[in-house]
Amino acid sequence: MRIQNHLLLFAAFAAPGFGATSTPSKQYIISYPDGTDASVIQQARKAIEDAGGVIEHEYTLIKALAVKASTTMLETVQAMGTEHNVLIEEDQTISIADSS
Repeated sequence: MRIQNHLLLFAAFAAPGFGATSTPSKQYIISYPDGTDASVIQQARKAIEDAGGVIEHEYTLIKALAVKASTTMLETVQAMGTEHNVLIEEDQTISIADSS
């Protein structure tokens, strides 16, 4: 029984780290110009999810996705969107400094 408990604890703590190199580490914004067909964005969305990336948010006011994905996946999305002028940038917090 004691060995079983140790194995369960090991599995619980080891599992999240297993394959950690393939998990997305940063959040990015992928945006497309107005007039881009919805199917183009849907293809990018599917490619990201199929590769293990996460869609954090899909914007409706602009044609954009907030994603967590590996740099390799972002390169794939960039290549898929070259004819659509896709823009990929790291998601950041922006603030305005007090100028007084």
